[in-house]
Amino acid sequence: MNRISETTDIPVGISACVLGEEVRFNGGHSQSRICQNQLAKHFKFQSFCPEVAAGFGIPRPTMRLTGDPANPKLIFSRPPSEKSQEQAEKDQQQDSDNDSESLLMQDLGKKLTDACQPMLNRCEQLDGFILKKDSPSCGMERVKIYQPSGHPHEERGAGLFARALMERFPNLPIEEDGRLNDAQLRENFVMRVFAHHNFRTEVAGQASFHNLLQFHSSYKYLLMAHNQTAYRELGKMLAVAHKEPLDALIKTYHQQFMSAINTPASRGSHCNVMQHIMGYLKQSVDSTARQHILSVFEQYRLGEVNLITPMTLLSHYINQNGSEYIRAQRYLEPYPSHLGLRNLV
Repeated sequence: MNRISETTDIPVGISACVLGEEVRFNGGHSQSRICQNQLAKHFKFQSFCPEVAAGFGIPRPTMRLTGDPANPKLIFSRPPSEKSQEQAEKDQQQDSDNDSESLLMQDLGKKLTDACQPMLNRCEQLDGFILKKDSPSCGMERVKIYQPSGHPHEERGAGLFARALMERFPNLPIEEDGRLNDAQLRENFVMRVFAHHNFRTEVAGQASFHNLLQFHSSYKYLLMAHNQTAYRELGKMLAVAHKEPLDALIKTYHQQFMSAINTPASRGSHCNVMQHIMGYLKQSVDSTARQHILSVFEQYRLGEVNLITPMTLLSHYINQNGSEYIRAQRYLEPYPSHLGLRNLV
């Protein structure tokens, strides 16, 4: 089994403005260089703007969430008199003047969520989604929700499309464009996208108990690095599950697997896993070389080098002396190495 997916077009949803499309309220964009220059090499982006899909126009008055944080309303945040002259002139030229004016005074949430349904249906075939931070439609978290007084609640929330997306697809890797600037969060998100893609194509798309066992076997050490409790529990589940209904087993495994790898692994956890893998070299690598490898692990644990350093050294010896089983571990290369994601974590 290959450690990484060979495909270069993994389907990933993305807020249209983050991809560089000029769909923001002011007619601009919020293009992410990370998405455009790095992730686009392997992700086939499918862009979507909920506000444009709902017919709110470009440009448009700014929008905000207001009311009950548990069930906020979506409204335009400026009354008609505060619209720009350019927007006012455009409105006068349109037949939908009366509709546009009335929209400024009502809850637009249902109109937006209804417009999102076709995209949500397509998300069944996606392996991740990148959302625009702080957006009342796309923000994943920390979106301001305003009180009638105009002041925001202390409690923050998610944008309406983001909330619907996360509720319907709880196992889907989702991240905000701003958080991708954090190297550790970016590495974890990309790893999860590849893992989700591999599961969807190798297990869900070719359902069999054998394929599920093969997938689990290839991700054994990656699971251990992220969540040792889940690693043990999933192993026990599969050990006694060969007579369970396959559909239910695959669904339960997928949920627990994706939840287990959701949080970035710590340096200590990585060191623990690398030491476990070193056990496969005990008979084939001399003690002097093993001591050198272990000293590099310790440098990584102390923060003196990044993950790429011990992993490159370990992979070198595994490729030369490791068994077929250990060479197939996706922990060693969970995504294409040329992405350079382990250079910064």
